[in-house]
Amino acid sequence: MKIVKAINNNVVCALDQDGQEILVMGKGIGFKAKEGQLLNKDLVEKVFKMDNQKSASQFSELLKNLPMEHFDVSNEIIEYAKDTLGKRMNQNIYITLTDHINFAIERFRQGILFQNPLLWEVKKFYPSEYLIGEYAIALIERRLKVKLNVDEAASIALHVVNAEYNTAMNETMHITMMIREVMEIVKTFLTNDLDEESLYYSRFITHLKFLAQRVFTGEALHGEDEKLIEIVTTLYPDEYGCSEKIADYILETYGQVVPREERAYLTLHLKRIRISTGVQETI
Repeated sequence: MKIVKAINNNVVCALDQDGQEILVMGKGIGFKAKEGQLLNKDLVEKVFKMDNQKSASQFSELLKNLPMEHFDVSNEIIEYAKDTLGKRMNQNIYITLTDHINFAIERFRQGILFQNPLLWEVKKFYPSEYLIGEYAIALIERRLKVKLNVDEAASIALHVVNAEYNTAMNETMHITMMIREVMEIVKTFLTNDLDEESLYYSRFITHLKFLAQRVFTGEALHGEDEKLIEIVTTLYPDEYGCSEKIADYILETYGQVVPREERAYLTLHLKRIRISTGVQETI
């Protein structure tokens, strides 16, 4: 690996064996480093290869003046998230989460309190990611002696969600708000309280996440399984009526049409949830 430039004493930009630009970290690796030199492999601790040149440039710019302990904590949180969720994440999380954590610490030291308006929704709809957020603020307190509030746990969770689903923060927030509003429609439809611990509830929330993602990316289902639609509208007219209310809300709020086949899948989920709440069929 050849050095392109030193970012700071602990980070250099280099070229790998394929000629691709990478960021290499290690204690003292950038000290007196010059362009064209071969890297001392004994000093290499971490290697980052971003998805594109723009991300690589943003990452190197971020690391120029960033306290390395802030990045070390962010990196540990990301690795914990990967291990916990077992999913590949968009590499941009190294930029977005590190920048967020650094800014959150600055706000804390300036006595600026932050409130996340989606705290409740994040805890309900992204429980695994929220637990990662709680792990993160505990790690930050232990390593950096900075006690962030639970609102920051939700914000960190949303960054993890972004990386999981490859979405931007504003899309993730819109998706979360859409799920909240859909669940309000469902609660009105049901006469009993939702069992939020049930498998059917969890599956429905997962389905809504992907539905919302399709709405915001314009990739809604285009197929029309007429047989499925006929069956669900005949057997489950009440649940299908609720799915139509959901579709109406999405059309009015986001200008996106929910196809009939998608409504049929929503109907099946609603039926399972309704049974799990103990609602009796009307005759």
